[in-house]
Amino acid sequence: MKENKLRSTDWFGKSGKDGFIYRAWMKNQGYPGDEFEGRPVIGICNTFSELTPCNGHFRELAESVKRGVWEAGGFPLEFPVMSLGETLMKPTAMLFRNLASMDVEESIRANPIDGVVLLCGCDKTTPSLVMGAASVDIPTIVVSGGPMLTGRYRGKTIGTSDIWRFSEMYRNGEMSQEELTTSEACMCRSDGHCAVMGTASTMACMVESLGLTLPENAAIPAADSRRKRIAHMSGRRIVDMVKEDLRLSQILTREAFENAIMLNAAIGGSTNFVIHLLAIAGRIGVDLSLDDFNQLCEKIPLLLNLQPSGGYFMEDFYYAGGLPVVMKEMIGLLHPNVITANGKTMAENSATAECFDPNVIGTLEEPVKNLTGLAVVRGNLCINGAVIKPSASLKPELMQHRGPAVVFEDIDDYKARLDDPDLDVDENSILVLKNVGPKGYPGMPEVGNMSLPKKLLAKGVIDMVRISDGRMSGTGFGTVVLHVSPEAAVGGVLALVQDGDIIELDVANRRIHLEVSDEELEQRRGSWKPLELGYNRGYVNLHIKHVMQAHEGADLDFLKGGSGDQVLRDSH
Repeated sequence: MKENKLRSTDWFGKSGKDGFIYRAWMKNQGYPGDEFEGRPVIGICNTFSELTPCNGHFRELAESVKRGVWEAGGFPLEFPVMSLGETLMKPTAMLFRNLASMDVEESIRANPIDGVVLLCGCDKTTPSLVMGAASVDIPTIVVSGGPMLTGRYRGKTIGTSDIWRFSEMYRNGEMSQEELTTSEACMCRSDGHCAVMGTASTMACMVESLGLTLPENAAIPAADSRRKRIAHMSGRRIVDMVKEDLRLSQILTREAFENAIMLNAAIGGSTNFVIHLLAIAGRIGVDLSLDDFNQLCEKIPLLLNLQPSGGYFMEDFYYAGGLPVVMKEMIGLLHPNVITANGKTMAENSATAECFDPNVIGTLEEPVKNLTGLAVVRGNLCINGAVIKPSASLKPELMQHRGPAVVFEDIDDYKARLDDPDLDVDENSILVLKNVGPKGYPGMPEVGNMSLPKKLLAKGVIDMVRISDGRMSGTGFGTVVLHVSPEAAVGGVLALVQDGDIIELDVANRRIHLEVSDEELEQRRGSWKPLELGYNRGYVNLHIKHVMQAHEGADLDFLKGGSGDQVLRDSH
């Protein structure tokens, strides 16, 4: 096999002053010159941070990757990038996804890196790293951090989705603060990200579905020794990928994106999958739209019995056979011959997969639910679309519903009035939350799965239709319409909705309609005023000026497309 010229040669292979500077300062770490001259230099892009608990074990995971790189004849160099901790960052980690992607892109492109291993786990670290790497387009492999072990509380299994249940129980007086505090440590009892099919697990499944990882990457628990093994093997593999010049653009084809969309529907993945996949497609140059999601997901039932759409956890998914089992079951619907990071096709990677627990992984003939994991609805309320996760509904009859709107103008209005005893709301009402979109919050937080009014919880109401231009945690559930586009902050029709307006949701026909005449809407628009957001400097100001709408992936407009792997200029 003819080996390609290494990118790092433009640094370490130079003679004279330029080569002297690059090599000399590497040698101050104790490396002999032959370690980095002529060998593939492998960057390990590490999102470790003590402020990102999901990724808190990544120092150790990086060491496993390094061992694999050394064994294969490469030279590993670990580097940090901005880490996005979903559980701690305010107002939302999503506000900084695009900023982190810029950090990744420029760090890779500006340094002597021939191939890169992306270490990611928490919700936004995976898409931001893939987006950044896609813009540079060098050989890349992803290693996810893995889910935490299943929680145990009072003899029952629990996971992140139970936060929402416990919260409603606490608000309804069925659970004390002491009990709530005790359950915290019971739920988060090991390294790793959320143990359910939340956004972090969805992102791990997404990168495996796209072919960016070794098989079985998605579901191995963080605490399982096999997580270190796959990191080790990924370190070996990236060296060969460099020698083969197997780049992201060869893996991230249109067919790979279609596979990921269909598999996400089958596993009941997070609605956040949509916004992140659209952004990745925009970076690599694949034309993808919301219509593609509808067409590809429409007839795919739910095959995975995991919270929040089912009852089990990621740990159970791995023991049942993991994502390769779902791939094998769906291979007749997928593009089987797409190439993946290990050089094999998806069909080859899943050929020997075996289901060890049919209670966890269903079949196309006997699915967990006939409801799909994702649907896109359109109408005058959202001319550019909105998304809903039918499989996560607690009352399937709400998939076709007509009711009066109860409107909250922003998150502060919602918090102030939700539990007001005088709030004019009943179980047939539709809760509408405005101004929580990409510009409006800013950053599009996960507040779309609004809590139910306290007085309805007391009556035993468990689900209502909820509509917003925000997002929902992948761990959340309910009949929730999200990502309404255009958002309220830019003057979308959502901004014009008033209390009492009748809204019809018809998921079967992919339709949502505000029963207000065009003439009335135009009259209301005359008195509408945009929000005063009040951010006049820094990254947040940049975000507000340049962020695209949800149906475009909420990327910054000037980041669409790629930069390539050429350095800007030699400074010496």
